[in-house]
Parts: sequence; C-alpha cells; structure tokens
Amino acid sequence: MTRVVITGLGAVTPLGNDAPSFMQNVLAGKLGIDAITKFDASETGVHVAGEVKDFDIKERVGKKAGKRMDLFSQYAVHSALEAAENAGISEGNTDPYEMGVIYGSGIGGLTTIEEQVIKMHDKGPQRVSPMFVPTSIVNMAAGNISIRLGAKNISTSIVTACSSGTNAIGEAYRQIKEGRAQVMITGGSEASVNEIGIAGFAALTALTTEADKNKASLPFDAHRSGFVMGEGGATLILESLEHAQKRGAKILAEVVGYGSTSDAYHMTSPDPSGEGAARAMSQAIAEAQITPAQVGYINAHGTATVSNDSSEAHAINRVFGEDSPVKVSSTKSMTGHLLGAAGAIEALATIAALQTGTIPPNIGLTKQDPECTVNVAATNEKVPDLEYAISNSFGFGGHNAVLALKKWSD
Repeated sequence: MTRVVITGLGAVTPLGNDAPSFMQNVLAGKLGIDAITKFDASETGVHVAGEVKDFDIKERVGKKAGKRMDLFSQYAVHSALEAAENAGISEGNTDPYEMGVIYGSGIGGLTTIEEQVIKMHDKGPQRVSPMFVPTSIVNMAAGNISIRLGAKNISTSIVTACSSGTNAIGEAYRQIKEGRAQVMITGGSEASVNEIGIAGFAALTALTTEADKNKASLPFDAHRSGFVMGEGGATLILESLEHAQKRGAKILAEVVGYGSTSDAYHMTSPDPSGEGAARAMSQAIAEAQITPAQVGYINAHGTATVSNDSSEAHAINRVFGEDSPVKVSSTKSMTGHLLGAAGAIEALATIAALQTGTIPPNIGLTKQDPECTVNVAATNEKVPDLEYAISNSFGFGGHNAVLALKKWSD
C-alpha cells in the first residue's frame, strides 16, 4: 500500500502568519488570545478571541484577487501558497491531473454573509453584491486553491463542524493511499470572529465570558468556562512517498492512520462516555499498525467546555488505559478554537512535536478537573524518543476524526 508523506506546510493563525512562526510559538507556549478588536463585542458578553494579527493580503493572495474572496478563502489561499512553496511543488515536477484539493471549513464565508444581509436589510435586495454567492459558499476555499495552484484532480470540501480540517486531511490521505492522486493540498480555514459568529456561539453558551485573556481558554482545568473563538487556516501538502522521493522533496512527517466515526448522540453535545471518539482513535492507531503504547503524544480536541473535555478524557482512557503515560495537551489553550480550521493547525502543532521531541504545553492549567484523568502536559516537556502522535477533532453533530502521524524516517 502507498505510503503518504507530508512535504509542505502553511499557516495563518493567532500565533503567526506562516508555518515556522506558528510552530515555534506553539511549542514555546505563547498566548495568541487577546481582546476582540474586529468589532465592538460589548453587547455579546464575550471579550476575547484568537484573532489573526497583521495579515497582509498582498503578501501571497494579492489585493485584487482578495477582493473576490471572503476572509476564510484568503486565509486558505495564503496558507496553501506557502505550503506549495515550502514543498517545492511546480508544473515541472507535478502533473496537475495527479494533484487534488480536499479542504475543510465549518461555516465558510460568514463575514460576507453578515455584511450582505445587513446591506440587504438597510438598502434593499438590489444592493446585494453579485459576488455574494461565489465568495460565501463553503467550497470556495478548495475552489480558489485549485485555481491558483492548477490542481485538476479531485477538488472538494469537507464540512463536519470542528472536525472539518482533520476529516479533510484524512480523506486526502486516503485519496493518495488508494492510488487516486499523487499530491493532495489539504487543510482547513475559518473566519468567524465577527459579530454574528460570536453572538451565535454565545447564545449557545459555548463561549467563555472571561475577560482576562490568561484565564479564558483552560482545557481540562476545573475552572474552565467555555471556549474562545479563533480564526485562521493551515494547509498541508501530502504526497505519495514515491512521488516525493522522485522529485527530491524534503519530507517533514508521515501520515500513517485516520479514523472517523459518529456519536449518533446529540446535535451539539458529545457522547459523555467517549465511545465514538475512542473508536476513531482506535481506527487511526490500527491503520498505523501500532499499539496505543507506541503513541507518545495526543493533541487533544480540548475545547475547554465542560462536556467536551470530560468526554474526551473518558475516550482517551478507553483506548490507552487510565494509567497511561501518554502526554496530552490542547493547543486551543493558546490559539482558541478555530472551528473547521482547528484540526489543520493542530496537525501542524503535532508535526512540530514529532520533529522536535517537544510537547506543546496546555498553558493556563492550574487545577486539573478530576473528571479529566489524563496526563496533561501543562508545561513544555521533552519526549526525545517521540515517534508516533495522534491529533483529535470532534465536532457538533457527533463527528469524530483522528489522524495518526509518524516522525519521518526511511
């Protein structure tokens, strides 16, 4: 069976607008959460978010092209162009008919939707932009990436709420593993730090109302009070090992397993037992042909909501055992929750851990919830022999997705 490797990375995140900056900052435990600046959030009761800072549309996307994209597509294209450059993908070394795109987003063009509904309400339906539909629909991250990079194999979108990015990477992995493409551009993007996005999740009581940025996103902590909204995007270039080696690409890590299940339980709440999430982890580990004991790090979904963290902890214990030494951390403690982009940036964080043998810390943890009996890495910890790691994503609707990644070695 074809081996699938990662040869390129790109990112736009609350911790930096390129992959190296993000990976360095996430390993260093830097906080990307701060007061909301994109709009006056005072009436929502929510104070902080993981905003992207100093994003320059001219750097990669281009000002003219960017005017025809929602912000979520801009983040996607920016990170995809960085990843392709990082991988050294070009017309000379890659057949466009062997290169595809599978990309995730939970909501898509929410900024455009908000702006155009307000315009219609205030000025009438004749004032709605002719670009409203092609900029707001969720598939346009994949569509714009395909156009910019000339990818003519499959081009499709994954929408599984907070599992979207991980499901996209997993399905892209399968596309190569099963011989339907040689190169896949994959990941996720989200741009929902706007009034309707914050107000909607606040109405669900899913968001923290904590004003202190240092106490806002506290995965697995007894005092956690909800998640912090984040935004951004990340892209990975996946290749068959043969294709990557033939063109002399630098290999960054290997995808070795993927699991995807459904809780079939509730629209927004996870199954408290963690049964569905546990099955997804077990599937990814089994496909990697390893045992749970060989997994040295779990990048947890860890949203800092009461129900998610406890159910995920139960799921981890189902698979690994309650006394497992496997290190667990949620990088949402630093970035907030990027919804459909979360799994993509967290894949990068997991790759950073494998490359350096350093666990991204679960910052802010002061008192671990006794309902979350997992080995949380609250500080920067070294695992020199780290070879395998998994990354978890669990979404509204009961979607569970897990990637198993391996440190690169021949």
